[in-house]
Amino acid sequence: MLKILRDLLRHNIEFAVGFGLFSIILFLIILSYFSPYAPNELYVVPPDMPPDGDYWLGTTSRGQDVFWQLTVALRHTLYFGVAVAFLSRIISLVVGMVAGYAGGTTDRILMAINDSIMVIPQFPLLVLFYFVLKDNMTWTLLILFMAFLGWSYDARLIRSVAMSLRARPFTTQSIYSGMSMRKIIVREHLPYVVPIIFSTTMNNMIWSIGMEITLAVLGFSDLETPTMGMMIYWSNSHSALVAGIWWWVAAPVFAIIVMFLALFMMAMSLNEYNDPRSRLNRMGG
Repeated sequence: MLKILRDLLRHNIEFAVGFGLFSIILFLIILSYFSPYAPNELYVVPPDMPPDGDYWLGTTSRGQDVFWQLTVALRHTLYFGVAVAFLSRIISLVVGMVAGYAGGTTDRILMAINDSIMVIPQFPLLVLFYFVLKDNMTWTLLILFMAFLGWSYDARLIRSVAMSLRARPFTTQSIYSGMSMRKIIVREHLPYVVPIIFSTTMNNMIWSIGMEITLAVLGFSDLETPTMGMMIYWSNSHSALVAGIWWWVAAPVFAIIVMFLALFMMAMSLNEYNDPRSRLNRMGG
């Protein structure tokens, strides 16, 4: 893993820029643990103060420091994306590897479930999920539900790789040596799939973070958890742009753009790295 990171930083300018932007996001997240204010405390600073030496990004109409609120919101938003990506990667990995290796009836059943999940309109279903559990909506439930919706596309990709690996001579040799299906998948096939998992994780984080921000801006999320979308939601609720409090909106919007740009550039670079021909061309091989 360290070798891959070194090669990407050395030979791929897009990955280096994305990694640099992402490092800034991580630095701000680390700062959130040293915030002098609790995330949900109101009127701890004078409201509606423009950016200055005391309040670097200004303050909100709710009496919160935008800078420290932004660091906490970044932390929660990134944690959300990581949690959804991690859980959905597990599902897509198990379904894709088992379906691709087993084939036959097992493959048809798993892919029927996979395709059913794939064609579900996700955003309307998430809105319906919010209204059904409105009084009991928690961040954990939203993470689990989005992870349930976010695995199907990548499971098909992993399945195609597993099907090609099943036809390789080393798989036949493993079968004749008495290895079980679980051991073959974990020991022999999994190393070939790990690079794909890394690249699809970035893409899934972009999807899940974007969906959470959209739901939060509309108020269809846990209003007690500070996130990037919640910052925009509360600024809109207080008509920040109309009142001239532009910094309340500008800070989260700019941070969201930076986060998406960083994740996108790293995802595209990893996709290119996974292709041997593109990797050799990039490295001058």
